[in-house]
Amino acid sequence: MSTSYEMQREEPRGRPAARSSGNRSAPGNRPASMPALPASLGGSETEETFDAQESAPLFARRIRKSELLYVTNQLSIMVTTGVTLSAALSAIADQEENPSLRRVLKDLRRSVEAGEDFSVALARYPKLFDTTYVSLVRASEATGMLGEMLERIAHYLGKNLETRGKVRSAMMYPSVMLVMAVGVTIFLLTFVMPKFTPIFESRAAALPKPTKVLMALSNTLVDYWYLWVLGLVAAVAGLWYAVRTPAGRRIWDAVKLQLPIVGPAIRKVVLGRSVRTLGAMVRGGVPMLDALQLSADVAGNVHYHDVWRHVLNEVTQGKQIHTALAGNPLFPATLVQMIAAGEETGKLDVVLERVSDYYDREVELSLKAATSLIEPIMIAVMGVVIGGIGMSIMLPIFTLSRPT
Repeated sequence: MSTSYEMQREEPRGRPAARSSGNRSAPGNRPASMPALPASLGGSETEETFDAQESAPLFARRIRKSELLYVTNQLSIMVTTGVTLSAALSAIADQEENPSLRRVLKDLRRSVEAGEDFSVALARYPKLFDTTYVSLVRASEATGMLGEMLERIAHYLGKNLETRGKVRSAMMYPSVMLVMAVGVTIFLLTFVMPKFTPIFESRAAALPKPTKVLMALSNTLVDYWYLWVLGLVAAVAGLWYAVRTPAGRRIWDAVKLQLPIVGPAIRKVVLGRSVRTLGAMVRGGVPMLDALQLSADVAGNVHYHDVWRHVLNEVTQGKQIHTALAGNPLFPATLVQMIAAGEETGKLDVVLERVSDYYDREVELSLKAATSLIEPIMIAVMGVVIGGIGMSIMLPIFTLSRPT
């Protein structure tokens, strides 16, 4: 039997009278120990301003993804075991060492105790709790399964963090090699070569051509180093600006997908992230149209974002996901077939979760293969560059040392 999707987006839900996510008191019956409410909820504007100024330092410490994962895991365990959400937030905030995260947790506790939906409170921190996080929590508020949903969110965050860590680890060694190669080259041209320049200039006619080119480059680096620095800064700034324009971002994302060695790994990272998000949304009870929109938003690549938006439009018109994806070169045929099987059997969430796990393993294998290819290539390039500079310096010395 084919899976059918609702054609309308979910309307904002009202607040249930009772919810398993925590102890909530009516604003009129606020406990004596509870802080004053914001002006919008019945408190005074002066108190709200005072609390905000008191808790906002000039240089706030950054909240890491690993810290958010830890908090989500702790919330999941405590809420599942019967601890109210407000009490769980209070306990975690008291033990939190990061002052920025501790302020966020205390603000969330105050909002929950004031009767506000947890998802609404989370939405006030979009840089910390993204749309996927908020949407899953909002879906769990309708079913009263907050603890189970937080566990799924923690699993989702953990997988994303693990994939990001694998990519960074794989690129660390080639990056260090590249920095070392550039550093050694600059050192040879700006410190070593100038020591030999006076000797070589006296015998300019007898110098080989590579040495002349190297001397000219060395003199340019030493005499006009500020122009090189300005040019490098301008190039980086220009690239940074170009990538942030719609046309530049589209070109850059296309180039990344077509890179000869790391391109396949990038494709699998994007696919795994999008499919994992869609599976988590479907399993969490988020409406299909919202789930597809979120999958497009987290893709991290303009071209995959466009594909998911196309799928969203097709599904809105009554088609199925695999029909909209069929024939698209960015999505492997096997992936489309598995999605079709999930839609036909009504187990799309299970299929998407298994597919995302498969792509996680494929990303790891692709990164290992890419690293194993990049390392010898970079070593060979370093050998050619540094060896060429060394030979350009030594050849004239051998010529000058010959007896006439």
